[in-house]
Amino acid sequence: MMADEERELRALLERLRQEHRDLDVAIEALQEMPGSDQLQLARFKKRKLMLKDRIGFIEDQICPDIIA
Repeated sequence: MMADEERELRALLERLRQEHRDLDVAIEALQEMPGSDQLQLARFKKRKLMLKDRIGFIEDQICPDIIA
């Protein structure tokens, strides 16, 4: 992997991690509100899981597990 590609992946990874943290805060706030929108809460949780999978995929591209 070229240095530019790795730098771009690391920048993307940081943005995805930030969005994941932001969703944590939003989910927590929504859960604490009485009468919260359950559909919106489900969408946030689904998005958070998708981000987690994508973060894992990118981390594997940056530093792959090599079985010797």
